[in-house]
Amino acid sequence: MNLYRDEGVVLRTQKLGEADRIVTILTKRTGKVRGVAKGVRRTTSRFGARLEPFSHVDLQLHTGRSLDVITQVETLRPYGEPLVSDYPRYTAGTAMLETADRLTVGEKEPALRQFLLLLGGLRTLVEGGHEARLVLDAYFLRSLAVAGYAPALDSCARCSTPAIRAFAIAAGGVVCGGCRPPGATVPAAETIGLMIALIRGDWDSADASEQRHRTECSGLVAAYLQWHLEHGIRSLRHVERV
Repeated sequence: MNLYRDEGVVLRTQKLGEADRIVTILTKRTGKVRGVAKGVRRTTSRFGARLEPFSHVDLQLHTGRSLDVITQVETLRPYGEPLVSDYPRYTAGTAMLETADRLTVGEKEPALRQFLLLLGGLRTLVEGGHEARLVLDAYFLRSLAVAGYAPALDSCARCSTPAIRAFAIAAGGVVCGGCRPPGATVPAAETIGLMIALIRGDWDSADASEQRHRTECSGLVAAYLQWHLEHGIRSLRHVERV
């Protein structure tokens, strides 16, 4: 058997047969892995509860023909336990998992920065020091940047002039008056400032922002993310908005 060991975050699970599950995990070194956890749906399973979404685990697998087989699992941090009792944070975390799954398309392609971003985002959600939606929007913006889709926020996405007038998703971010395409939105300057703060990790500025700017920011970030993914993030429907 070709055994290997890695740590990762469980993104999702699906039933397989009568007692097994297919578990999708974003790992630190290997990238996204789909593995079969045999017998985990039985009440006598030794590690079924360790392979739930949000779990940060250390695991051993052996390479299979189509799916790898999970043979050992140890829990490093059960992020799901503190999140399930807090609806806004739980739904934000669910959207993070779905986004990480969508942005890491290829299996077994190393994605260390995406893994670290997801782990940091879940940790920040659990710690509860910032509003859940702010944490989610920061995660969206940073994961997009790692994937090569960072929005232009300081100068026009088309001509690089600093004279910002609007935000155009298809253009790649903020645009000037001369480059503004039809249908571009005109957010408040404070909203763009909040997006900049979130992508830079300036939490003092982000936490001091007004709710109306947070709401506008969330709408722009969600639209920008889903445009680049070419699919909607289903879990965003459940994320609470004020």
